[in-house]
Amino acid sequence: MQINLIQSKTLLTRSSGYLKEVCSHSLNPYGGCGYGLSSCGEGCYVRFNPWLTQGREWGKFVDVKINAGELYTQTAEKEKTWAHKRSIPFTIFMSSSTDPWQPAEKKYRVTRAILQAMITCPPDTLILQTHSSNILDDQATLLKLPCSLRIHISIEGDRNHLPGLPPPPCSIDKRISALRQLSEQGLKTIACLSPLYPLENPHKFFDRLKNAGASAVIIDHFIEGDGTAEGSRTLKTRLPTAMRQIQEDSIHLSYRTQIVNIARNYLPVGVSSQGFAGHYSC
Repeated sequence: MQINLIQSKTLLTRSSGYLKEVCSHSLNPYGGCGYGLSSCGEGCYVRFNPWLTQGREWGKFVDVKINAGELYTQTAEKEKTWAHKRSIPFTIFMSSSTDPWQPAEKKYRVTRAILQAMITCPPDTLILQTHSSNILDDQATLLKLPCSLRIHISIEGDRNHLPGLPPPPCSIDKRISALRQLSEQGLKTIACLSPLYPLENPHKFFDRLKNAGASAVIIDHFIEGDGTAEGSRTLKTRLPTAMRQIQEDSIHLSYRTQIVNIARNYLPVGVSSQGFAGHYSC
């Protein structure tokens, strides 16, 4: 793994495309991702973004934005004003192209520095997205945030392994345990099935998420979910083949509809970008 310590020039990115209806800004504490060679990295749409990878292999580099906390403090008020002038809330999605609690965070604590800066200069809404139970390291800081907070724990399905793919960065049990612990602290947690994997026992899975304290679930298929209408980015990866080996119809958008209908028996459900934006229905 190549670790690069960088002084970032920008941090808060004004949203466009898929994220425009989700948030006003995205925020990525790191460039690249230490989970890029795990199962979630296999299907990650970012791996095909040449502007981000700059010719480097996805999963083999991490750019550590060591000035991120300071940069947030310097720019947050300006970006909040920009959002409010457009009559939209200052909503930050952290993160869209990396994991805030990837392995590098244990050493560099860039995400923690940003969260601490948000205590004194909060957004209107903060959406956190992670595959890792390491988010528990920052429970105390999360409880101090004076803003609306939603925590998305990525749990793509009820299988820890898909055929031909590497293991996930964090086991399902650990992620559900993290969801439970955060929920018990009064924090709003959402289980995020994105991209949706073929489920072995959907009724049992959604019942487990409900009992763990999830406020809702987001269900997002790689079709549409990877930023293309037909899932063309994901079709370049091994993920669809792995899914097809388990359940043929899981690679079609109709499978999302099938699972959504089951999930609604247990929890409020948000579908695709509407779910990421916090819109759920029973």
